[in-house]
Amino acid sequence: MNQSVSFKIVLLGEGSVGKTSIVLRYSENLFNDKHIETQQASFKTKRLILDGRRIELAIWDTAGQERFQALGPLYYREANGAILVFDITDEDSFNRVKNWVKELRRMLGNDVALCIVANKIDLERDRRVPMETAEEYARSVNAKLYHTSAKLSKGIEELFNDLAHRMLETASSTTSGPNTGGTGRQRGIPILSPSATEAINQKKSGGCC
Repeated sequence: MNQSVSFKIVLLGEGSVGKTSIVLRYSENLFNDKHIETQQASFKTKRLILDGRRIELAIWDTAGQERFQALGPLYYREANGAILVFDITDEDSFNRVKNWVKELRRMLGNDVALCIVANKIDLERDRRVPMETAEEYARSVNAKLYHTSAKLSKGIEELFNDLAHRMLETASSTTSGPNTGGTGRQRGIPILSPSATEAINQKKSGGCC
């Protein structure tokens, strides 16, 4: 089997759209009915085999609260893939996705694989974002649209597997192929632990100026 490769994925979206539930369902096949507010960011890893390659996904679940949004660049810097989540019952959360797409394109260019996720399809009767509207927008920004329900475990595995395939194809299409170095991890993908990130934040906020 070929050498393993690692990819960094970041989840972005408003608070309460279900980002943490999506990650929890994918990484541990669990679902919690109670809303858990993410503080700054949480970190999960998932290992899988695709096309004969060992792949490690480093998944960053970021906080959606406005007071944490300035920290966004710290988490999505050098990301290979981005999952932008909105709640189909909340039109404002869909509009916010558009802002995140602009920010990611500005910071990361066109190489990052974008997934736009219409979450909570178990609440279809309360839908406020038409499916056609979301599909048209995804096409306009060269992203793929996925329909998910973390509660019902629908579309989650497909979302991450498809994103992993796309990131692998992008890495393989470069002239040198995926650069894994001696550790099996692609160079240029900083994957910090939550404790390391907290230390950086404390350092940045220290001092008088």
